[in-house]
Amino acid sequence: MKISHIEHIGIAVKSIEDSLPYYEKLLGLKCYNIETVEDQKVRTAFLKVGDVKLELLEPTSPDSSIAKFIEKHGEGMHHLAYCVEDGVVNALDEAEQAGIQLIDKAPRAGAEHLHIAFLHPKTTKGILTELCEH
Repeated sequence: MKISHIEHIGIAVKSIEDSLPYYEKLLGLKCYNIETVEDQKVRTAFLKVGDVKLELLEPTSPDSSIAKFIEKHGEGMHHLAYCVEDGVVNALDEAEQAGIQLIDKAPRAGAEHLHIAFLHPKTTKGILTELCEH
């Protein structure tokens, strides 16, 4: 698998509106995109720190994975996303062959027009890992 860069860091929040003042006013970052990903039951807000993006993840339904994460762990870092140069399909095949548990067997649509897939934290040293391609 060829990783080109960290695509973004996903951060679970109860409310984007309540969270943005911390990132924008205190840290001086600027939110440049807010969108809803209906099939994932999440609303996202993106900010940039140098070349790395922060993705704030707000649940849009109590049964979403982000709502369940917040209920169990509270707000905070949810996942780390890497951009793969050889494509998500190839990266998933390589991960599965290496014994990594896949959450997604095939890529799906994510925010910002990315193709994404997740690897289970039980087999990725405790970090929910997202693989992305543009």
